[in-house]
Amino acid sequence: MSAAPAAGELPLVFVDLETTGGSVGEHRITEVGVVEVAQGQVTRWSTLVDPGQPIPPFIQQLTGITDQMVRGAPVFADIAAKLHERLSGKLFVAHNAAFDRGFLRAEFERAGYSFNPDVLCTVRLSRALFPGEKRHGLDALVERHALVPSDRHRALADADLLWQFWQRLPGLVGAEVLAAQIERTTRRHVLAGDITDDLIDTAPAGHGVYAFYGENDVPLYVGRSVRVRQRVRAHLSGERRSSREQRMAQQVRRVEWRPTGGELGALLVEAQWIASLKPAFNRVPRVSRRDPANLGAAPWPFVGAVLVQEQDTTNGADVYHLIDRWCYVGAFPTAAAARSQVEQGVEPEFELSTWRILQSRFERGLRVQVLQLSEADGLASQV
Repeated sequence: MSAAPAAGELPLVFVDLETTGGSVGEHRITEVGVVEVAQGQVTRWSTLVDPGQPIPPFIQQLTGITDQMVRGAPVFADIAAKLHERLSGKLFVAHNAAFDRGFLRAEFERAGYSFNPDVLCTVRLSRALFPGEKRHGLDALVERHALVPSDRHRALADADLLWQFWQRLPGLVGAEVLAAQIERTTRRHVLAGDITDDLIDTAPAGHGVYAFYGENDVPLYVGRSVRVRQRVRAHLSGERRSSREQRMAQQVRRVEWRPTGGELGALLVEAQWIASLKPAFNRVPRVSRRDPANLGAAPWPFVGAVLVQEQDTTNGADVYHLIDRWCYVGAFPTAAAARSQVEQGVEPEFELSTWRILQSRFERGLRVQVLQLSEADGLASQV
């Protein structure tokens, strides 16, 4: 058997759980199995866990773990300290790893512990390494790679199957490809600076703009995406497409983002942020002789500020972009909120980037709502 692949500096824990069901909020763990691999030594550990709730009959039939078996077993709080110590500081390897990590994280939280390991999912790894295969469940891996099951659907036995799969890989995939895919597939809890994977989960799922900052909050890069959360994670933990991307990722210490609702908002905010922040890794557009220098050289074609309506692709909500004299003022959830901003007074400064984005769109008939101040009722009509 070939030597097992390396996974950076971390020792490994191959983990499998049996539970009373699939919901982290409703169900509980019935068994934990761990195969720990560190400094060439392999240690196996498992325990039944009293879930404090009945095990459904179909789960008992699938796993062979019955209510009688877990009666008198330790509850999770009793094993939390020792299990947390066993798992901490190691790469957490599991099949459908989000399931196992999610259950353990919830149980540890109830016991007063924080659990945020770096995670490698063997389903994702198998898909990355063997894209021509359709099935990547544990039974498929057993069949395809001649793994030897001892007691299928029991925690320690299934964790051991993952360890067997890991040991098979160097004989099946070239070392460089294997190392690259392991790195690409691993989800790091700390991605850069104070940026964690959990923090990235709070980023917008849809359209938006993001900015990376380095040491001393120096702006590094501004970007936009139709899927901000996915794009930011790819920047920080995905495969680097160039040495330039690699250099930037290594310098990132902080990230901020803004949801924009749609594509036009993302274009406007991105251009505005690049112009104001002047991030080191962005290519700032050159000013040509034909570009207007101020509002006098580029007259505003409306009698007042305008609203451009977009729809947020993630939730269907309307977003209203307020623009006045080639200045992007911002996005508002309602037209009334944007009107209120105009009534309070807007002191726009000419933005060349906004002019570049909008002037051709206006010429092509971009639909806008004009907010024209009047003595009678304060506002006017649509065009």
